Amino acid sequence: MKYEKVLHKNLETPGYTGSLADYERQGGYQAIRKALKEYAPTQLIDLVKRSGLRGRGGAGFPAGTKWDFLPKDPALTRYLCCNADESEPGTFKDRELIERDPHQLIEGMILAAYAIGAKVAYIYIRGEFVYGAQVLERALAEANRAGYLGKKILKSGTDIEIYLHRGAGAYICGEETALLESIEGKRGLPRNKPPFPAIHGLYGKPTVINNVETLSNLPHIVNRGVEWFTSIGSPPKSPGMRIFSVSGHVNRPGNYEVPMGITLRELIHEQAGGVLGNKKIKAIIPGGASAAFLTESSLDVKMDFESIAQVGSMLGSGGVTVMDEDTCMVSAALNLMEFFAHETCGKCSPCREGSSWLVQMMRRIEHGHGRMEDLDQLVRICNNIGGKTVCAFGDAEIAPILSTLKHWRSEYEYHIKEKKCLVGNRGGQLLTIGKH
Repeated sequence: MKYEKVLHKNLETPGYTGSLADYERQGGYQAIRKALKEYAPTQLIDLVKRSGLRGRGGAGFPAGTKWDFLPKDPALTRYLCCNADESEPGTFKDRELIERDPHQLIEGMILAAYAIGAKVAYIYIRGEFVYGAQVLERALAEANRAGYLGKKILKSGTDIEIYLHRGAGAYICGEETALLESIEGKRGLPRNKPPFPAIHGLYGKPTVINNVETLSNLPHIVNRGVEWFTSIGSPPKSPGMRIFSVSGHVNRPGNYEVPMGITLRELIHEQAGGVLGNKKIKAIIPGGASAAFLTESSLDVKMDFESIAQVGSMLGSGGVTVMDEDTCMVSAALNLMEFFAHETCGKCSPCREGSSWLVQMMRRIEHGHGRMEDLDQLVRICNNIGGKTVCAFGDAEIAPILSTLKHWRSEYEYHIKEKKCLVGNRGGQLLTIGKH
C-alpha cells in the first residue's frame, strides 16, 4: 500500500537537489513566515502540544510538553540542540533527511527556536557523517544569506543563529546530556539527573534537545494544522507518519515513511519486499539495537509506541532489523553485545564492568566452551546492570541477551551441550546480523 509522503515528499520529487531554491519551490520556509505572523511563541508551543507529536529519536516523549518545561522567565538565555548523532545500529533515517533535504530540518529548528525563545541553536552531528556535515554547512550558509537565519530574521524582531557541531564518533553522545557535555568541549559522559536539561542544560542554561526527524515534522504541522496531523497514524497517543529503517534479511532494505500503527507484517512484506529467499522470519528488532528482540508471532503488532511496549519491546529509533530462520540467536546477541561493550563510556560501574563480563561469557558460549550455569549468571549480571546506571545505556545493552534468552534459550543450551551452533555454522557481521 502507498501512503502520502510528508518528510519524504521532496526526496521523491524528480530533480530535487535539496538546495534552497528547490526547497522554496516546494513551499519551503512558508511555515516560519506563517508562525512569525500568526503565532506568539506560547501559541506555537500549544499547537505542537495539541498535535501530539512525540520524539522520533528513542524515548517518544511529547515534543510540545518538553518545550513547555522550560522556565517562563523571558530574561533567561535558552538553547535548542538538534540531536543528529544517529549511531544506533540499524538506523539510518536521519542521515538521509540531512543529506537530501537539509532545509526541512533547518526550518523545523527555526520554528522550535522561535517557540522556546532560543536565539542560538546547535546541530550536533555524528562525526562519521562527513558528507552530511558538508551539506548542512552549505544549507546554513544559504539560509543565512536569504535572511532565514541571523539578526531579525525575515525583518522580524527575532534573532536565531544555528551552528553545526561535529561529534567524534561516540555512541554515548546520542544520550542528550552526554551530547551537551560534548558541545561544551568535555568528554561525552551522561550527567546525573536531576537537574534536567530543561532547567540546567547547555552551559547551565534551559535547553531543549530534539531529534532530526522530530524537528523535520514541524513545518508540516504549522502549514497543515493539528487536525491534519492527528488524522494520520495511530492517534491519540501515536499520531503522524514515521520513518522506519528496515535492514537485515529483506529484499528491499531502506527507509520507509509510513503511518504510525502500520503492522510489522506490512512493513516487512509489502514495503520492504519480504524476506530474502522466501525464508521464514525468525526474529525482528523493532526499534534499533537497544530494543528487545521479537519473534514471528509479533508480526501483526502495530508499530506505535503503546503496541510495541505491550509486546515487551520499544519503537526506539525506528531501526527494524529482520533475521531469517538461518540466524543464530546466540551469535546475533553476541554481535550487539560486543558493540555495546565497545561503546560504554565507563562512567557507571555496573555498565563498565558488566558489559565486559557479558561479552566474555557470551563468547565462551558461542565458541562451545559454555556451562549451563552461565545462562542464569547472564541473567543475574543483566539484572545488576538494568536500572542501575546514570543513563539508559545499561538497559539498552542487556536487551539483546535477555530477549534472546527468553525466546531462544534452547539455542544457548544447544551451544553448551553440543558445542556447536544449532543452525550449523558460526561467524557473522552486524550488517548480516547473526547470519552464518
